[in-house]
Amino acid sequence: MADLGVGTAGLGNVFGEVEDESAAEVVAAAAGAGVRYFDTAPYYGSGLAERRLGRALAVLPAGSFAVSTKVGRTLTDGGCVFDFSADAVRRGIEGSLDRLGLDRVDIVYLHDPDDHEEEAATRAWPELCRLRDEGVVSAIGVGMNQWQMPARFVERLDVDVVLLAGRYTLLDRSGERLLDRCGERGVDVVLGGVFNSGLLIDPRPGAWFDYAPATADVLDRARRMREVAASAGYDLAEAALAFAAAHPAVTSVLVGVTSAAQVRENLDAFHREVPHELLHHLISC
Repeated sequence: MADLGVGTAGLGNVFGEVEDESAAEVVAAAAGAGVRYFDTAPYYGSGLAERRLGRALAVLPAGSFAVSTKVGRTLTDGGCVFDFSADAVRRGIEGSLDRLGLDRVDIVYLHDPDDHEEEAATRAWPELCRLRDEGVVSAIGVGMNQWQMPARFVERLDVDVVLLAGRYTLLDRSGERLLDRCGERGVDVVLGGVFNSGLLIDPRPGAWFDYAPATADVLDRARRMREVAASAGYDLAEAALAFAAAHPAVTSVLVGVTSAAQVRENLDAFHREVPHELLHHLISC
């Protein structure tokens, strides 16, 4: 059974300004409601999300939470640059641990190596394996918005977990083959972007899909889904979360939040049991 996790890009002001107090409230509300998994990255606000998460986690009991972060989009004085060298991986983890106030993390992902596949596989990955062997990291994987490269990584490398964003949702099931293969090989899957940039929460005119304005066809399809879900007594967001969590390879579903109220709304939606028959009907819309 998949759990709900919290993505912290919003706490790094990626989607708009969030105050320090609000960021702390997000983590406290999530932890207080039983959420254990928090995902972050140096790229989110040039380290701001990691620093805020670290401060909020410092007041929680040790062992009551799990944290994932990422390497490859490396912090420099001028911002973030792609660097999948072994040295950058090692320095990146050291920096993340310092910002998080931790001596180890549960998961580290290669962060969006779309144009750096060989460097990520032959230089970054061996260093991640060494960090795993040293106990600095418990599990290693790759996090991307595409499914093809993670599928290749699963075939050629000793991958523990894949973070896939936006490619297994009610509107886009292109990543299903990857999830099935992960299930066969015992690789955990974490899903992000399950609302497809918010379209599966509120399919209104001007809504975005996959980080761009939704086309008329996609918007119409999301609206049909909302009508079908409503006729059965469910919100579209509830169905979107239930669909993501239903695949047997999925261990966690990440939601990005910027307020304690959003944490509670997502938890309520996640825990609503949605009939499988309705989910099958929705993907045929």
